[in-house]
Amino acid sequence: MSVEFAPLLIEPAYRRVAAAIGARILSRELREGERLPPELQLARQFGVNRSTLREALRELESRGLLRRRPGSKLMSVSRPRQQAVAQGVSHALLLHDVTVRDVWEALTILEPPLAQAAARARSTADLRELEVAAAAYAEAQADADLAVQRTAEVFRTIGRAAHNPVLALAQEPLLQLLEPSLRVMIDKVPQARSRIATAHRHLSAALAARNSDDAHAWMARHIRDFRRGYEIAGIDIGLRLGV
Repeated sequence: MSVEFAPLLIEPAYRRVAAAIGARILSRELREGERLPPELQLARQFGVNRSTLREALRELESRGLLRRRPGSKLMSVSRPRQQAVAQGVSHALLLHDVTVRDVWEALTILEPPLAQAAARARSTADLRELEVAAAAYAEAQADADLAVQRTAEVFRTIGRAAHNPVLALAQEPLLQLLEPSLRVMIDKVPQARSRIATAHRHLSAALAARNSDDAHAWMARHIRDFRRGYEIAGIDIGLRLGV
């Protein structure tokens, strides 16, 4: 009788180095902005050659945990940018054949409670940002691409006003998918732009008054309008999204 074993998976040395440095960063032993030692010194500490160390640093840089400041040879600890993290998620969703329906359902679940939280937590500065974002949308209505981008920015501004980084990061991939889903509809529904502007006005007023119930209700209505727009335009909400 023969006995068979699966091959051992040996992790490359650069991955082990990247994991060790990454663990120090995530535990906050290495703080944002703190510089790592020179490459030669790090390579000696880990007992690896410089090419292995550089591969590890490149991996951490691609994950947003390290960056090289202009004019410096040393790597510094950094915080991954929210947009970059969210872009990875939105790209993964596209590759999993996400549809207009999927995005609409997710927005329905997330956005009304987020607007409600924003009405409670918003600051005076948040209201100014929302006013600027809504005005930018109003100025860009004639250009479909700009109108779509600035619609997403109003959502983004309301999300920031909730002052919850977890919710903001959960929101961002959806907003990156909202843009292509809205782009296929906005020019096919004559009233779409005006209804979006109306929603912006009411949401701004609800946040200004700290009226969380109105903020929730108007955001829910705003999201329902998107689905209604697809129906009016005769667009199948099972449509798979692309970039």
